Amino acid sequence: MKRLLHTFVLFMLLSFAGLSVAETEAVLVETAPAVATPIEKGDTAWMIVATVLVVLMVVPGLALFYGGMVRAKNMLSMLMQVFVIFSMMALLWAIYGYSIAFTEGNAFFGGFSKMFLKGITPDSAVGTFSKGVYVPEYIYVAFQLTFAGITPALIVGAFAERVKFSAVLLFMLIWFTFAYLPMAHMVWYWAGPDAYTDANAAEAAGATAGFLFQKGALDFAGGTVVHINAGIAGLIGSLMIGKRIGYKKESLAPHSVTMTMVGAALLWVGWFGFNVGSNLEANGLAALVFVNTLLASAAAAWAWMTAEWAARGKPSMLGAASGAIAGLVAITPACGWSGPMGAIALGLVSGAICFWSVTSLKSRLDYDDSLDAFGVHGIGGIIGALGTGIVASPALGGTGVWDYVTNSVAEYSMASQLASQAWGVGVAIIWSGLVSFIAYKIVDMLIGLRVSEEVERAGLDVSEHGESAYNL
Repeated sequence: MKRLLHTFVLFMLLSFAGLSVAETEAVLVETAPAVATPIEKGDTAWMIVATVLVVLMVVPGLALFYGGMVRAKNMLSMLMQVFVIFSMMALLWAIYGYSIAFTEGNAFFGGFSKMFLKGITPDSAVGTFSKGVYVPEYIYVAFQLTFAGITPALIVGAFAERVKFSAVLLFMLIWFTFAYLPMAHMVWYWAGPDAYTDANAAEAAGATAGFLFQKGALDFAGGTVVHINAGIAGLIGSLMIGKRIGYKKESLAPHSVTMTMVGAALLWVGWFGFNVGSNLEANGLAALVFVNTLLASAAAAWAWMTAEWAARGKPSMLGAASGAIAGLVAITPACGWSGPMGAIALGLVSGAICFWSVTSLKSRLDYDDSLDAFGVHGIGGIIGALGTGIVASPALGGTGVWDYVTNSVAEYSMASQLASQAWGVGVAIIWSGLVSFIAYKIVDMLIGLRVSEEVERAGLDVSEHGESAYNL
């Protein structure tokens, strides 16, 4: 109403001044108030909640999940590693991480235009996955920060109880910079839906996207960027650092399955922020993602428990909790494209296969992945990433892939999509594997990776931090 009144009054004044219609229109354009990018308050509120939920996943969720699985003498060290890694990544994300991951550069790395969050204000907005729908850039920065924080923290489960705290931090600095950020850019950077106005515009916009986005790889919430990326880094670490003292010779059993169950429950709750928040909007698709996340985890918990019951004669709480996490990992890349029955199928497959990977596969290959970071996140991530190409098919109840030029669901080819998914899996394995190997080597040469035998036997809590998780 105010804008209409402004226009009417100005038009009358200019008319009395003797200006032509064209001259009047030109002045009106110059003096019209700027139209701010419309921000959806409901979507913004949901993104704030989702971001808090992902923080809950890490501290305390992941910290307790991992902490309960180590021996009592290493509980505090595990809490410390997760807590400090998350804090460190938050700072690095604000300094240069966000800019490298989410600004235009080349197909593998973004630029430095938003280092130190330069140019971002409370009025800055980013597009969602719907044309003309925006959320504040600050909350997008914060939401993606939590992903950058949890991914490196997942890795420590593979080499728990035997690595120097200083070595962990230096490795994470290198790995975050050269593994996480490029993968995030390759998979998730694109110009946004508003750039896809016609076929020519879509081609131009696609040319500026990340390498795997251009390949058509689908990863709704981090199957490649988070889980395969971290799982491979964990596997390389467990192989290069070596087994814990007493591995397969003495008991290395979890000191508190209760803590692990509490941590798993917090991860499950927080994962709704992780997956549903990745939709960036509070709409019907977000509801689908919520249902898929819930069902996949439940199915995987049952699948793991059943497989363990059949193989060992007894179902364990640790197994059920691990299965739930495996299902969450597997549904992560597919959650926005799968139908509910596809989510259940992914959960059942991932629960059973991840149980096999942390028992039979690990035993046969004889590596000490302490808390099964690779067995759950690496294997589960691969299952989910490849499975996305199947469950996304509309013929199987999936949503298909949206064509922003025609504003409709595109024709779906399962074979082509599986090829695109294989690109994502392959690049994640190779990229993370190479960066991880080099990073471990650098850290080992500079400060050494592993604590001494005396420190390892005494436990990292007192030796590395001068504290104990329990005063007994």
